[in-house]
This record gives sequence, C-alpha cells and structure tokens, in this order.
Amino acid sequence: QVQLVESGGGLVQAGGSLRLSCAASGGTFSSYAMGWFRQAPGKEREFLTAISRSGSSTYYTESLKGRFTISRDNAKNTVFLRMSSLKPEDTAVYYCAATGITRAWATVTAAYDYWGQGTQVTVSS
Repeated sequence: QVQLVESGGGLVQAGGSLRLSCAASGGTFSSYAMGWFRQAPGKEREFLTAISRSGSSTYYTESLKGRFTISRDNAKNTVFLRMSSLKPEDTAVYYCAATGITRAWATVTAAYDYWGQGTQVTVSS
C-alpha cells in the first residue's frame, strides 16, 4: 500500500510560480510511474502530466504548453510539479497518483492505483 501526500499548494498571483511536492511512503516508489491531475470546482479530474519510473521520460497534456514540469527524486521518494506562468484557470485541487502501468502512458484516473489527498492551488487575477 502506497501513501501519497501532496504539499506546496497555496495562493499565488497570475504569472507566478509554484512547486508542488508529493511524498510517497509504504511501497517501492521507483516501481511506479507517477502522474499529476487537477480538479476544478464542478469539473472532472483532469490529467496533466506523468513521469516514468526512472524519471527519464515524461509526458504532458498538450494544453499545458510547457508551463508545467514534472520531475522525481527516487532517493527521496518524491515527485514534483513545477508550475509557472500561472493563470486563474489553473485554480484547482492538484493530486498526485501512482500507477503500476509502465508500458504506456496512463492518462486516465482509472489507470492509477494510489492517490494523494490533494493540495489546493488558487491563482488570483
């Protein structure tokens, strides 16, 4: 059983940056590909990006247009999401998730086995 805990959310002005962290425990972190999702009020949870077990490969949803960067540190059992040029429409609860699917990019919520509790990101205009 893997436990995931996100941190680093908060209130930021439009154009600003944040780095989210997701600390994993209770499992072999490097065995899982990791992903970040977000969910805005009244909307479905949206896939953002994923990273391979080793961290050598990453995948982004096209709408991010290079503003977000995923990375991981397997020695620290942590995955990160660096967000820049933030917009009010980026306001959402951000979730990290772990998947045992490693032969293809997992971009849907059902593909992920473990989830964090989420961290709120609010971008003011």
